[in-house]
Amino acid sequence: MEERLFEMEEPAAAPDAADAASQPLAARMRPASLGEFVGQEHLLARGSALRTAIEEGRPHSMILYGPPGTGKTTLARLLAVNARAAFEEESAVNAGRAEVRAVIDRARHRLQTSGERTIFFLDEIHRFNKAQQDTLLPAVENGTVVLVGATTENPYFEVNSALLSRCRIYELRSLDEEHVLALLRRALGAERGISDAPSVDDDALEFLAARAAGDARTALSALELAAETVGESGAVTLRVAEDALQRSAILYDKGGDLHYDLISAWIKATRGSDPDASLLYLAAMLEGGEDPRFIARRMVIFASEDIGNADPRALEVAVSTAHAVEHVGMPECALNLSQAAIYLALAPKSNASIKALGRAREWVREHGTPEPPPALRSAAYPGAKKLGRGLDYDYPHDRAEGVTEQELMPDDAIGERFLELSEHGEESDMRERLERIRKARGRESS
Repeated sequence: MEERLFEMEEPAAAPDAADAASQPLAARMRPASLGEFVGQEHLLARGSALRTAIEEGRPHSMILYGPPGTGKTTLARLLAVNARAAFEEESAVNAGRAEVRAVIDRARHRLQTSGERTIFFLDEIHRFNKAQQDTLLPAVENGTVVLVGATTENPYFEVNSALLSRCRIYELRSLDEEHVLALLRRALGAERGISDAPSVDDDALEFLAARAAGDARTALSALELAAETVGESGAVTLRVAEDALQRSAILYDKGGDLHYDLISAWIKATRGSDPDASLLYLAAMLEGGEDPRFIARRMVIFASEDIGNADPRALEVAVSTAHAVEHVGMPECALNLSQAAIYLALAPKSNASIKALGRAREWVREHGTPEPPPALRSAAYPGAKKLGRGLDYDYPHDRAEGVTEQELMPDDAIGERFLELSEHGEESDMRERLERIRKARGRESS
């Protein structure tokens, strides 16, 4: 085993100066120290856990969670440099269990022979399935590697709990516009920045900083392309910057936070009876490539949760929309979703159904399964009558108005009121009818 380990191929050495010059601008401008790092002040304040780990060279396993181009890779590299640790990097897109085991073997060899630690930077860790993530557990737990996972998706949804419990979670934020602008200006004057830089208009730089969505890598790449396009004697104007940025304005990940944030915003805007806001968030989801079936399912839920019997047709509209989405598909079914969103937003609202069910379920959790009165129990089997099942049941259809005075609640729930109808839409009429029925049954609301 020792012989095999000594013969294992070590990771590629860091690039020399010539190789570095050929790297993309975003890679060349990667901060070499915390002093050059911009943004993430909420994580790197003096005395914070992450800053202390970097400055004192005492790394711990962590998951860096945040949008692209916010410094996840840079922080991992700074951890390794300050800790004088080996740096192993893999992407979960390409790596599998074999690659992970090879990294762990090399890390174990370093520890045993020189005591050198290994920072294992695993990009896009959310792409690993549970079995692949489990491969990391023993090495992380016994300190063979210090794992630094990077992900653009919420790790609490994508990383298994066993691995999460062994890592600190640090959430990075999109860079502010002024941070990106500072990096762009630095790239124009730095030794490792754009050589023979052309003149760049301020409005072009400001445009790149504003439209990069807090992604430094995107902004720097666009600046580099713009500079190459015009050449040393040219000028990077706003038009050139717009052409260089050529990227979707929609930053959306169906498995990430925006997936949850936008559907939440849609629900709340629709509940608030604002059809314009409802349509805006619907459009953002559709433009971002959200599954229309997911949206339709939320509409079906919304129809009962937030409208209910204030407008019973809302459920029909939502179910019909879900049916249309299945049979029509995109892009045409976007029209069905739009029609439904407008209807749901303008419909009268009531949460009586969900609140009534919640009260009833709370009663059951507190008191246990109710024991129905004998008259209400099933009498559809031999011997039921001998047990008193179904006897003396007062059949409502035998009554003039179809209303019975018989007690239908179990003994320990007599007098409970779970349903409280609103005064909105058709529930207003139902509320009046409910009061008449309770009065006819001798059970007026208290």
